[in-house]
Parts: sequence; C-alpha cells; structure tokens
Amino acid sequence: MHKMLILATVLLAACDKPAPIESVESLAANPERLRELRAACKADHAKIGDAQCNAVAEATRRRFFGSGGPKYTPPASPPGGLWQEKAPNAPAPPEPSVPKESP
Repeated sequence: MHKMLILATVLLAACDKPAPIESVESLAANPERLRELRAACKADHAKIGDAQCNAVAEATRRRFFGSGGPKYTPPASPPGGLWQEKAPNAPAPPEPSVPKESP
C-alpha cells in the first residue's frame, strides 16, 4: 500500500502539474504517512517540494509540541530570590584591612 502511495507521488511529480499537497492536519493525524514524507523530504527535498516539506515540518512540530493548550507563563520574579534587592538598612561589608609596614 505504501509503495503504491510513493509510486503515485513519483508519477505525479513527473507530470507538469504539481502534486497536491497533504495538509498539516492530515499529516499530524497520520504518523505513518508523516514518517514516510519526512524520509522522502530528507532524501530528496527538491523532488518533494518546499510546500510539502514545510507542511511535513509543521506537522512534526505540532505532534511534538502540541497544537494548542495552555502556554508557559514565566513567573514575575525568579524563584529563590536571586534578584531580590538588598535591604536599605543593611550594613555595608567591612573594608579589608591592610597590614601596616613596620620601619
């Protein structure tokens, strides 16, 4: 079955008409077809075409990262107080003492 799909893709590519591009949504829903097209894009990107390989890349990204849902929101300040300001009444660190030279 898969060999027939690849053969059909090759035959359509040989024609003057551009091959229809599989959508990102259909590729994301069909991991086996996505895997086939990823391999084909890797083997011969020019033959498959930019539009189809871009759709393959986007479907791969969506399957890996997800297509929606809650987004990451960083905290207002880093944990652990790394950026906390010093207290205004904090004593200054002592000056280093320099030994006096004897004559």
